Amino acid sequence: MKSDIEIAREATPLPIAQIAAKLGIGEDALIQFGPDKAKIDARFTASLEARKTGRLILVTAVNPTPAGEGKTTTTVGLGDALTRIGKNASICIREPSLGPCFGMKGGAAGGGYAQVIPMEDINLHFTGDFHAIASAHNLLAAMIDNHIFWGNALEIDQRRIRWRRVMDMNDRALRDVVTSLGGVNNGFPGQSGFDITVASEIMAILCLARNIEDLQQRLGDIIIAQRRDRSPVTCRDLKADGAMTVLLKTALQPNLVQTLEHTPAFIHGGPFANIAHGCNSVMATQTALKLSDYVVTEAGFGADLGAEKFFDIKCRKAGLSPDAVVIVATVRALKMNGGVAKDALAREDVDALQRGCANLGRHIENLRRFGVPAVVAINHFATDTDAEISALQAFVEAQGSEAVVCTHWAEGSQGTQALARRVTAMIDEGKARFAPLYPDEMPLMAKIETIARKIYRADSVQADSKILRQLEAWEAEGYGHLPVCMAKTQYSFSADPKLLGAPDSHELPIREVRLAAGAGFIVVICGAIMTMPGLPRQPAAEAIGLDEKGQVTGLF
Repeated sequence: MKSDIEIAREATPLPIAQIAAKLGIGEDALIQFGPDKAKIDARFTASLEARKTGRLILVTAVNPTPAGEGKTTTTVGLGDALTRIGKNASICIREPSLGPCFGMKGGAAGGGYAQVIPMEDINLHFTGDFHAIASAHNLLAAMIDNHIFWGNALEIDQRRIRWRRVMDMNDRALRDVVTSLGGVNNGFPGQSGFDITVASEIMAILCLARNIEDLQQRLGDIIIAQRRDRSPVTCRDLKADGAMTVLLKTALQPNLVQTLEHTPAFIHGGPFANIAHGCNSVMATQTALKLSDYVVTEAGFGADLGAEKFFDIKCRKAGLSPDAVVIVATVRALKMNGGVAKDALAREDVDALQRGCANLGRHIENLRRFGVPAVVAINHFATDTDAEISALQAFVEAQGSEAVVCTHWAEGSQGTQALARRVTAMIDEGKARFAPLYPDEMPLMAKIETIARKIYRADSVQADSKILRQLEAWEAEGYGHLPVCMAKTQYSFSADPKLLGAPDSHELPIREVRLAAGAGFIVVICGAIMTMPGLPRQPAAEAIGLDEKGQVTGLF
């Protein structure tokens, strides 16, 4: 069996100008990064505003397990299948972070015969967007410290600086640090820390900005600290927003690549869904919708995180109205939710599968709350048995939905044609009536409780008086209309990663709340979730290197 990287290397990509031409993009609108990847010039994207908008399909999934679900692979396979059945289609996904690539999860370019290429470039530095985001973020951090060093004219209270630093790597040692040691010339010592780049508010801003003017406005709105009287200090007050916009000017422009079957693929932005809003950029999605009749996009991790944030944050802010949802599930993942250990997944176990189906059923029920029709894609593995597939399909049918077996990993678009036809038929039925879960005017704590109860099935939310007072203060300052972005473990509906299946009657503990005024949402950190992940005992980096031909090995 060939590996993902072997399959990717055997592919013959078309020149990126030919991929662009499929969408009506001329070479003069491309900023090329070699022969097989390019950015789309901002002037061209701005010219598309009056065009008709295509149909938007969201791909989400059950809660992730070590067995794998294949959400990105299914997104690619569905996009290729839509093209195969004669539709004008493209896909929109996120850029991978170096943290997971060298940590535990691996890359995010799909797999098997449903991949985006050039896979190695996409999983590594790509077009430099993450580096630009980290540079802009850390420039602001440096300017804060520098302002204080030279007299602190803004009267920043050093105890209330909110802006940390970022890097695109898992490094637990940097979660909490002390800065400016070494004497007077190095500034005033203070406590700070690092988050991973995907958790940066600037990542969220880049992914939600509509254009360069909106980008700078949002950057200026970032609250970096407070004064002693608790009044906010913004990035605009520090006069950093202009330089940060310059650093992000190129990064804001969507990236265009292709799948193995030459379907256009927009890969832009990369916030995680467990600690951020988990969606690719608004600019990429809107550009694709103006150039394609069907656009397939994904949201990170399970539907309780990625899909909820896609609907309640991205669609709300960008004015998007999705037409269909695909929920990716695997027999293996559902058996793990039913109590089977990873090393026993190859053995048939219909009873465990049926127990684990409660997780899928919860997601199906939740997604109905948003008014968008859904279908289940069974991402097929070689170890799946006929009895297990039949049991899974029967369960989904009993939930009032339909489950379609997909073999895109092994067969590419040929293995996802049935799913493509079912999705287009759902869209043609015109049943989508999208609405977010809660209204803008709902109080912040009520928004948190709504998500906790309706999506996570928690009985209660645990928040101390300090958090409640902070939420009330933000409402008094005019931020009460903002949506909330839940930072929570991806492995469970609860805040406990070991509580699998479809738990209810649990308590959701809130550890911290953060105001992301530039991005335009409130971050709610639940349980033990970290905004700077650590590496596992045996990180993937141990197996990555170069062979005698100078080719990358071990990247997956």
